[in-house]
Amino acid sequence: MDLKLKQKEFILNGNIKQVMWKLSLPAIIAMVMFGLNAFMDTVYIGQLMSEEALSGVALAYPLTSITFGLGSWAGTGAGNLLSIAIGKKDTNKQQLILSNATFLMLVSTLIFTIPTFIYSDELIKLMGGSGIITTYGSDYLKTTLLAAPFWVYGLGLNFIVRAEGRMKTAAIMMIYGLVINLILTPILIKYADLGVEGAAWATNIGMVIYCLVGYLYFKMGKASFKVNINAIGFQKEIFSDILKSGFPGFIMALMSLIQSIVVLNAIANYGTSSDLAFFASANRILMFLMTPLFGLMRALQPVVGINYGARNYERIKNSFKLFTKTGLLFVLPFWILLTLFPEQSLRLMLPDATFSSLNILHFRVYVVVLPFLPLVFMALTYFPAIENPKPASIIALARQLFFYIPLMILLPKWWGIGGVYYGSTLIDVVITIWILILIVKSFKKLNQT
Repeated sequence: MDLKLKQKEFILNGNIKQVMWKLSLPAIIAMVMFGLNAFMDTVYIGQLMSEEALSGVALAYPLTSITFGLGSWAGTGAGNLLSIAIGKKDTNKQQLILSNATFLMLVSTLIFTIPTFIYSDELIKLMGGSGIITTYGSDYLKTTLLAAPFWVYGLGLNFIVRAEGRMKTAAIMMIYGLVINLILTPILIKYADLGVEGAAWATNIGMVIYCLVGYLYFKMGKASFKVNINAIGFQKEIFSDILKSGFPGFIMALMSLIQSIVVLNAIANYGTSSDLAFFASANRILMFLMTPLFGLMRALQPVVGINYGARNYERIKNSFKLFTKTGLLFVLPFWILLTLFPEQSLRLMLPDATFSSLNILHFRVYVVVLPFLPLVFMALTYFPAIENPKPASIIALARQLFFYIPLMILLPKWWGIGGVYYGSTLIDVVITIWILILIVKSFKKLNQT
Protein backbone atom coordinates (compact mmCIF):
# COMPACT_ATOMS: atom_id res chain seq x y z
CA MET A 1 0.00 0.00 0.00
CA ASP A 2 1.19 3.53 -0.82
CA LEU A 3 2.71 5.21 2.26
CA LYS A 4 0.34 8.17 1.93
CA LEU A 5 -2.73 5.91 1.86
CA LYS A 6 -1.33 3.77 4.66
CA GLN A 7 -1.25 6.76 7.04
CA LYS A 8 -4.84 7.65 6.22
CA GLU A 9 -5.95 4.02 6.66
CA PHE A 10 -4.15 3.86 10.01
CA ILE A 11 -6.00 6.95 11.29
CA LEU A 12 -9.33 5.59 10.07
CA ASN A 13 -9.05 1.98 11.18
CA GLY A 14 -5.99 1.45 13.38
CA ASN A 15 -6.13 0.70 17.10
CA ILE A 16 -7.12 4.03 18.68
CA LYS A 17 -4.48 3.86 21.41
CA GLN A 18 -1.77 3.11 18.86
CA VAL A 19 -3.00 5.99 16.67
CA MET A 20 -2.91 8.34 19.64
CA TRP A 21 0.61 7.42 20.72
CA LYS A 22 2.06 7.34 17.22
CA LEU A 23 0.68 10.79 16.44
CA SER A 24 0.94 12.31 19.91
CA LEU A 25 4.46 11.44 21.02
CA PRO A 26 6.27 13.37 18.24
CA ALA A 27 3.84 16.28 18.69
CA ILE A 28 4.30 16.27 22.48
CA ILE A 29 8.10 16.18 22.16
CA ALA A 30 8.00 19.09 19.70
CA MET A 31 5.64 21.16 21.87
CA VAL A 32 7.64 20.43 25.02
CA MET A 33 10.72 21.65 23.14
CA PHE A 34 8.75 24.71 22.08
CA GLY A 35 7.64 25.35 25.64
CA LEU A 36 11.16 24.71 26.89
CA ASN A 37 12.47 27.43 24.60
CA ALA A 38 9.99 29.99 25.91
CA PHE A 39 10.64 28.80 29.46
CA MET A 40 14.42 28.93 29.04
CA ASP A 41 14.24 32.40 27.49
CA THR A 42 12.69 33.50 30.78
CA VAL A 43 15.31 31.61 32.78
CA TYR A 44 18.19 33.09 30.76
CA ILE A 45 16.86 36.65 30.99
CA GLY A 46 16.11 36.28 34.70
CA GLN A 47 19.51 34.76 35.44
CA LEU A 48 21.72 36.78 33.06
CA MET A 49 19.98 40.16 33.21
CA SER A 50 17.49 41.61 35.69
CA GLU A 51 13.91 41.63 36.97
CA GLU A 52 13.26 44.74 34.85
CA ALA A 53 14.41 42.95 31.69
CA LEU A 54 12.23 39.95 32.57
CA SER A 55 9.26 42.25 33.17
CA GLY A 56 9.80 44.01 29.83
CA VAL A 57 9.88 40.73 27.92
CA ALA A 58 6.79 39.57 29.84
CA LEU A 59 4.94 42.65 28.58
CA ALA A 60 6.12 42.11 24.99
CA TYR A 61 5.43 38.39 24.85
CA PRO A 62 1.62 38.62 24.48
CA LEU A 63 2.12 40.97 21.53
CA THR A 64 4.63 38.67 19.85
CA SER A 65 2.18 35.81 20.42
CA ILE A 66 -0.15 37.38 17.87
CA THR A 67 2.21 36.00 15.21
CA PHE A 68 1.46 32.54 16.57
CA GLY A 69 -2.22 33.41 16.37
CA LEU A 70 -1.90 34.41 12.71
CA GLY A 71 0.01 31.23 11.87
CA SER A 72 -2.62 29.25 13.77
CA TRP A 73 -5.46 31.03 11.96
CA ALA A 74 -4.21 30.08 8.51
CA GLY A 75 -2.62 26.79 9.55
CA THR A 76 -5.45 25.28 11.60
CA GLY A 77 -8.06 26.60 9.18
CA ALA A 78 -6.27 25.02 6.23
CA GLY A 79 -5.44 21.94 8.28
CA ASN A 80 -9.05 21.30 9.29
CA LEU A 81 -10.17 21.61 5.65
CA LEU A 82 -7.36 19.36 4.50
CA SER A 83 -8.08 16.59 7.02
CA ILE A 84 -11.76 16.54 6.08
CA ALA A 85 -10.90 16.60 2.36
CA ILE A 86 -8.54 13.65 2.90
CA GLY A 87 -11.33 11.74 4.65
CA LYS A 88 -13.73 12.57 1.79
CA LYS A 89 -11.09 11.80 -0.88
CA ASP A 90 -11.64 15.29 -2.36
CA THR A 91 -8.34 15.68 -4.22
CA ASN A 92 -9.35 18.85 -6.08
CA LYS A 93 -9.94 20.74 -2.84
CA GLN A 94 -6.71 19.43 -1.35
CA GLN A 95 -4.69 21.08 -4.14
CA LEU A 96 -6.21 24.54 -3.57
CA ILE A 97 -5.97 24.81 0.22
CA LEU A 98 -2.31 25.76 0.70
CA SER A 99 -2.27 28.61 -1.82
CA ASN A 100 -5.27 30.23 -0.11
CA ALA A 101 -3.66 29.76 3.31
CA THR A 102 -0.47 31.41 2.01
CA PHE A 103 -2.48 34.42 0.85
CA LEU A 104 -4.06 34.75 4.31
CA MET A 105 -0.66 34.45 6.02
CA LEU A 106 0.87 37.16 3.82
CA VAL A 107 -1.94 39.68 4.19
CA SER A 108 -2.50 39.16 7.93
CA THR A 109 1.22 39.43 8.71
CA LEU A 110 1.55 42.78 6.95
CA ILE A 111 -1.58 44.17 8.63
CA PHE A 112 -0.26 43.23 12.06
CA THR A 113 3.47 43.83 11.76
CA ILE A 114 3.75 47.33 10.30
CA PRO A 115 1.61 49.29 12.81
CA THR A 116 2.87 47.19 15.74
CA PHE A 117 6.48 48.01 14.88
CA ILE A 118 5.73 51.73 14.51
CA TYR A 119 3.83 51.97 17.80
CA SER A 120 5.85 49.47 19.83
CA ASP A 121 6.63 51.87 22.69
CA GLU A 122 2.99 52.88 23.03
CA LEU A 123 1.85 49.25 23.00
CA ILE A 124 4.30 48.25 25.74
CA LYS A 125 3.04 51.18 27.84
CA LEU A 126 -0.52 50.01 27.15
CA MET A 127 0.49 46.62 28.54
CA GLY A 128 1.52 48.33 31.79
CA GLY A 129 5.16 49.23 31.10
CA SER A 130 7.01 52.30 32.34
CA GLY A 131 10.60 53.56 32.40
CA ILE A 132 13.34 51.05 31.61
CA ILE A 133 10.78 48.22 31.48
CA THR A 134 9.18 49.89 28.45
CA THR A 135 12.58 50.13 26.75
CA TYR A 136 13.32 46.44 27.30
CA GLY A 137 9.86 45.41 26.10
CA SER A 138 9.95 47.62 23.00
CA ASP A 139 13.43 46.42 22.00
CA TYR A 140 12.36 42.78 22.30
CA LEU A 141 9.10 43.37 20.40
CA LYS A 142 10.62 45.30 17.48
CA THR A 143 13.41 42.78 17.02
CA THR A 144 10.93 39.91 17.00
CA LEU A 145 8.73 41.64 14.41
CA LEU A 146 11.60 41.77 11.92
CA ALA A 147 11.14 38.01 11.39
CA ALA A 148 7.33 37.93 11.77
CA PRO A 149 6.72 36.66 8.19
CA PHE A 150 8.92 33.64 8.91
CA TRP A 151 7.10 33.00 12.20
CA VAL A 152 3.67 33.04 10.58
CA TYR A 153 4.61 31.12 7.42
CA GLY A 154 6.61 28.46 9.25
CA LEU A 155 3.84 27.84 11.78
CA GLY A 156 1.17 27.76 9.10
CA LEU A 157 3.05 25.18 7.03
CA ASN A 158 3.68 23.05 10.11
CA PHE A 159 -0.02 22.96 11.00
CA ILE A 160 -0.80 21.73 7.49
CA VAL A 161 1.80 18.95 7.74
CA ARG A 162 0.20 17.88 11.03
CA ALA A 163 -3.21 17.84 9.36
CA GLU A 164 -1.90 15.11 7.04
CA GLY A 165 -1.32 13.04 10.17
CA ARG A 166 2.47 13.35 9.82
CA MET A 167 3.23 14.38 13.36
CA LYS A 168 6.77 12.99 13.37
CA THR A 169 7.69 14.96 10.25
CA ALA A 170 6.15 18.15 11.67
CA ALA A 171 7.96 17.61 14.98
CA ILE A 172 11.34 17.19 13.30
CA MET A 173 10.78 20.41 11.35
CA MET A 174 10.03 22.27 14.55
CA ILE A 175 12.93 20.81 16.52
CA TYR A 176 15.51 22.09 14.01
CA GLY A 177 14.57 25.68 14.78
CA LEU A 178 14.04 25.14 18.50
CA VAL A 179 17.49 23.63 19.08
CA ILE A 180 19.11 26.57 17.27
CA ASN A 181 17.14 28.97 19.46
CA LEU A 182 18.04 27.15 22.67
CA ILE A 183 21.76 27.22 21.85
CA LEU A 184 21.90 30.81 20.60
CA THR A 185 19.87 32.54 23.33
CA PRO A 186 22.50 32.64 26.14
CA ILE A 187 25.29 33.27 23.61
CA LEU A 188 23.58 36.32 22.11
CA ILE A 189 22.35 37.66 25.46
CA LYS A 190 25.64 37.45 27.33
CA TYR A 191 28.62 36.88 25.06
CA ALA A 192 27.40 39.01 22.15
CA ASP A 193 26.10 41.50 24.74
CA LEU A 194 22.80 41.99 22.89
CA GLY A 195 20.59 41.68 25.97
CA VAL A 196 16.87 41.15 25.32
CA GLU A 197 17.45 41.79 21.61
CA GLY A 198 19.79 38.80 21.63
CA ALA A 199 17.00 36.59 22.99
CA ALA A 200 14.72 37.84 20.20
CA TRP A 201 17.36 37.30 17.49
CA ALA A 202 17.97 33.75 18.70
CA THR A 203 14.28 33.03 18.29
CA ASN A 204 14.20 34.75 14.88
CA ILE A 205 17.08 32.69 13.53
CA GLY A 206 15.43 29.51 14.79
CA MET A 207 12.16 30.47 13.08
CA VAL A 208 13.92 31.14 9.76
CA ILE A 209 15.37 27.61 9.88
CA TYR A 210 11.97 26.21 10.85
CA CYS A 211 10.32 28.04 7.95
CA LEU A 212 12.95 26.90 5.43
CA VAL A 213 12.61 23.23 6.41
CA GLY A 214 8.82 23.43 6.02
CA TYR A 215 9.13 25.09 2.62
CA LEU A 216 11.54 22.41 1.36
CA TYR A 217 9.16 19.65 2.49
CA PHE A 218 6.50 20.90 0.08
CA LYS A 219 8.97 21.99 -2.61
CA MET A 220 10.46 18.49 -2.79
CA GLY A 221 7.02 16.91 -3.21
CA LYS A 222 6.90 15.05 0.11
CA ALA A 223 3.34 16.10 0.96
CA SER A 224 0.54 13.54 0.73
CA PHE A 225 -1.36 15.78 -1.70
CA LYS A 226 -0.46 17.65 -4.88
CA VAL A 227 0.51 21.26 -4.23
CA ASN A 228 2.47 24.17 -5.68
CA ILE A 229 4.27 25.67 -2.69
CA ASN A 230 5.04 28.88 -4.61
CA ALA A 231 1.40 29.56 -5.52
CA ILE A 232 -0.65 32.30 -3.87
CA GLY A 233 -4.34 31.85 -4.61
CA PHE A 234 -7.77 33.14 -3.72
CA GLN A 235 -10.83 30.97 -4.20
CA LYS A 236 -13.64 32.68 -2.30
CA GLU A 237 -15.28 29.57 -0.85
CA ILE A 238 -12.04 27.91 0.27
CA PHE A 239 -10.59 31.16 1.63
CA SER A 240 -13.81 31.79 3.57
CA ASP A 241 -13.76 28.25 4.99
CA ILE A 242 -10.15 28.71 6.13
CA LEU A 243 -11.07 32.00 7.81
CA LYS A 244 -14.00 30.44 9.69
CA SER A 245 -12.33 27.15 10.63
CA GLY A 246 -9.09 28.77 11.82
CA PHE A 247 -10.72 31.72 13.56
CA PRO A 248 -10.89 30.09 17.02
CA GLY A 249 -7.09 29.70 16.99
CA PHE A 250 -6.60 33.35 16.14
CA ILE A 251 -9.26 34.65 18.48
CA MET A 252 -7.64 32.74 21.35
CA ALA A 253 -4.35 34.56 20.67
CA LEU A 254 -6.10 37.92 20.32
CA MET A 255 -8.19 37.42 23.44
CA SER A 256 -5.08 36.28 25.28
CA LEU A 257 -3.53 39.63 24.38
CA ILE A 258 -6.55 41.48 25.75
CA GLN A 259 -6.40 39.33 28.87
CA SER A 260 -2.72 40.17 29.27
CA ILE A 261 -3.36 43.90 28.90
CA VAL A 262 -5.97 43.79 31.65
CA VAL A 263 -4.00 41.49 33.97
CA LEU A 264 -0.64 43.18 33.54
CA ASN A 265 -2.15 46.62 34.04
CA ALA A 266 -3.86 45.39 37.19
CA ILE A 267 -0.53 44.14 38.51
CA ALA A 268 1.23 47.37 37.47
CA ASN A 269 -1.47 49.47 39.19
CA TYR A 270 -1.73 47.48 42.42
CA GLY A 271 1.73 45.97 42.70
CA THR A 272 5.43 46.48 41.97
CA SER A 273 7.93 45.37 39.32
CA SER A 274 8.63 42.38 41.58
CA ASP A 275 4.96 41.40 41.42
CA LEU A 276 5.13 41.67 37.63
CA ALA A 277 8.23 39.47 37.48
CA PHE A 278 6.56 36.98 39.85
CA PHE A 279 3.46 36.76 37.65
CA ALA A 280 5.64 36.36 34.53
CA SER A 281 7.45 33.46 36.17
CA ALA A 282 4.26 31.77 37.40
CA ASN A 283 2.65 32.18 34.00
CA ARG A 284 5.64 30.72 32.14
CA ILE A 285 5.70 27.69 34.44
CA LEU A 286 2.00 27.07 33.82
CA MET A 287 2.44 27.56 30.08
CA PHE A 288 5.36 25.14 30.00
CA LEU A 289 3.33 22.46 31.75
CA MET A 290 0.57 22.93 29.18
CA THR A 291 2.89 21.93 26.34
CA PRO A 292 2.07 18.18 26.44
CA LEU A 293 -1.56 19.20 26.01
CA PHE A 294 -0.67 21.29 22.95
CA GLY A 295 0.97 18.18 21.51
CA LEU A 296 -2.10 16.04 22.19
CA MET A 297 -4.51 18.57 20.71
CA ARG A 298 -2.35 18.85 17.56
CA ALA A 299 -2.49 15.06 17.21
CA LEU A 300 -6.24 14.95 17.85
CA GLN A 301 -6.99 17.34 14.97
CA PRO A 302 -6.25 14.98 12.03
CA VAL A 303 -7.84 12.06 13.90
CA VAL A 304 -11.12 13.95 14.31
CA GLY A 305 -10.97 15.70 10.91
CA ILE A 306 -10.18 12.65 8.77
CA ASN A 307 -12.70 10.46 10.62
CA TYR A 308 -15.32 13.19 10.35
CA GLY A 309 -14.77 13.36 6.60
CA ALA A 310 -15.21 9.58 6.49
CA ARG A 311 -18.30 9.79 8.82
CA ASN A 312 -16.74 7.61 11.53
CA TYR A 313 -18.54 9.40 14.37
CA GLU A 314 -18.19 6.77 17.08
CA ARG A 315 -14.44 6.72 16.53
CA ILE A 316 -14.37 10.51 16.93
CA LYS A 317 -16.05 10.32 20.34
CA ASN A 318 -13.82 7.51 21.56
CA SER A 319 -10.72 9.37 20.39
CA PHE A 320 -11.78 12.56 22.17
CA LYS A 321 -12.29 10.73 25.45
CA LEU A 322 -8.97 8.88 25.17
CA PHE A 323 -6.97 12.01 24.34
CA THR A 324 -8.58 13.95 27.21
CA LYS A 325 -7.92 11.17 29.73
CA THR A 326 -4.30 10.89 28.56
CA GLY A 327 -3.83 14.65 28.90
CA LEU A 328 -5.04 14.47 32.49
CA LEU A 329 -2.57 11.68 33.26
CA PHE A 330 0.23 13.80 31.80
CA VAL A 331 -0.38 16.94 33.84
CA LEU A 332 -1.54 15.46 37.15
CA PRO A 333 1.92 14.48 38.51
CA PHE A 334 3.37 17.91 37.64
CA TRP A 335 0.44 19.67 39.27
CA ILE A 336 1.04 17.70 42.46
CA LEU A 337 4.76 18.61 42.43
CA LEU A 338 4.02 22.29 41.83
CA THR A 339 1.53 22.32 44.68
CA LEU A 340 3.97 20.64 47.07
CA PHE A 341 7.16 22.47 46.00
CA PRO A 342 6.20 25.86 44.52
CA GLU A 343 9.21 27.84 45.75
CA GLN A 344 11.75 25.53 44.08
CA SER A 345 9.98 25.98 40.72
CA LEU A 346 9.86 29.75 40.98
CA ARG A 347 13.55 30.04 41.88
CA LEU A 348 14.55 28.77 38.43
CA MET A 349 13.62 32.21 37.08
CA LEU A 350 13.86 34.38 40.18
CA PRO A 351 16.92 33.02 42.01
CA ASP A 352 17.35 36.03 44.32
CA ALA A 353 13.72 36.77 45.09
CA THR A 354 12.13 36.41 48.51
CA PHE A 355 8.73 34.73 48.36
CA SER A 356 6.12 35.51 50.99
CA SER A 357 3.50 33.02 52.13
CA LEU A 358 0.99 35.08 50.13
CA ASN A 359 3.11 34.67 46.96
CA ILE A 360 3.11 30.91 47.45
CA LEU A 361 -0.66 30.86 48.02
CA HIS A 362 -1.23 32.87 44.84
CA PHE A 363 0.96 30.49 42.86
CA ARG A 364 -0.92 27.45 44.13
CA VAL A 365 -4.25 29.08 43.31
CA TYR A 366 -3.02 29.98 39.82
CA VAL A 367 -1.93 26.44 38.89
CA VAL A 368 -4.97 24.68 40.42
CA VAL A 369 -6.65 24.79 36.99
CA LEU A 370 -4.03 22.54 35.36
CA PRO A 371 -6.07 19.29 35.71
CA PHE A 372 -9.07 20.96 34.01
CA LEU A 373 -7.15 22.02 30.91
CA PRO A 374 -7.03 18.69 29.02
CA LEU A 375 -10.81 18.85 28.48
CA VAL A 376 -10.62 22.51 27.44
CA PHE A 377 -7.78 22.01 24.96
CA MET A 378 -9.24 18.91 23.32
CA ALA A 379 -12.62 20.62 22.96
CA LEU A 380 -11.12 23.67 21.26
CA THR A 381 -9.54 21.30 18.72
CA TYR A 382 -12.61 19.08 18.37
CA PHE A 383 -15.21 21.69 17.37
CA PRO A 384 -13.39 23.22 14.36
CA ALA A 385 -12.34 19.75 13.19
CA ILE A 386 -16.03 18.72 12.82
CA GLU A 387 -16.84 21.84 10.76
CA ASN A 388 -18.37 23.60 13.78
CA PRO A 389 -15.90 26.31 14.86
CA LYS A 390 -18.63 28.53 16.35
CA PRO A 391 -18.60 27.11 19.93
CA ALA A 392 -14.80 27.43 20.16
CA SER A 393 -14.95 31.04 18.91
CA ILE A 394 -17.77 31.97 21.30
CA ILE A 395 -15.97 30.43 24.28
CA ALA A 396 -12.72 32.25 23.43
CA LEU A 397 -14.54 35.58 23.07
CA ALA A 398 -16.74 35.15 26.13
CA ARG A 399 -13.83 34.06 28.33
CA GLN A 400 -12.11 37.40 27.86
CA LEU A 401 -14.86 39.92 27.13
CA PHE A 402 -17.51 38.78 29.59
CA PHE A 403 -15.40 37.19 32.31
CA TYR A 404 -11.77 38.33 32.31
CA ILE A 405 -12.11 42.04 31.62
CA PRO A 406 -14.83 42.74 34.24
CA LEU A 407 -13.30 40.53 36.93
CA MET A 408 -9.73 41.72 36.40
CA ILE A 409 -10.92 45.32 36.71
CA LEU A 410 -13.03 44.73 39.83
CA LEU A 411 -11.29 42.00 41.84
CA PRO A 412 -7.86 43.69 42.23
CA LYS A 413 -9.67 46.74 43.62
CA TRP A 414 -11.15 44.55 46.36
CA TRP A 415 -8.40 41.96 46.91
CA GLY A 416 -5.29 43.61 45.48
CA ILE A 417 -2.89 41.40 43.51
CA GLY A 418 -4.62 38.29 44.83
CA GLY A 419 -7.70 39.20 42.75
CA VAL A 420 -5.73 38.38 39.59
CA TYR A 421 -5.00 34.83 40.73
CA TYR A 422 -8.38 34.05 42.33
CA GLY A 423 -10.24 35.54 39.37
CA SER A 424 -8.22 33.60 36.78
CA THR A 425 -8.91 30.31 38.49
CA LEU A 426 -12.63 31.02 38.96
CA ILE A 427 -13.02 31.90 35.27
CA ASP A 428 -11.33 28.71 34.09
CA VAL A 429 -13.50 26.55 36.34
CA VAL A 430 -16.65 28.16 34.88
CA ILE A 431 -15.34 27.75 31.30
CA THR A 432 -14.56 24.06 31.93
CA ILE A 433 -18.13 23.39 33.08
CA TRP A 434 -19.50 25.24 30.06
CA ILE A 435 -17.31 23.24 27.67
CA LEU A 436 -18.33 19.94 29.27
CA ILE A 437 -21.99 20.77 28.63
CA LEU A 438 -21.26 21.65 24.98
CA ILE A 439 -19.30 18.43 24.42
CA VAL A 440 -22.15 16.29 25.81
CA LYS A 441 -24.61 18.05 23.49
CA SER A 442 -22.30 17.63 20.51
CA PHE A 443 -21.86 13.91 21.17
CA LYS A 444 -25.64 13.46 21.31
CA LYS A 445 -25.94 15.27 17.97
CA LEU A 446 -23.35 12.96 16.41
CA ASN A 447 -25.37 9.97 17.64
CA GLN A 448 -28.39 11.31 15.74
CA THR A 449 -26.47 11.93 12.50
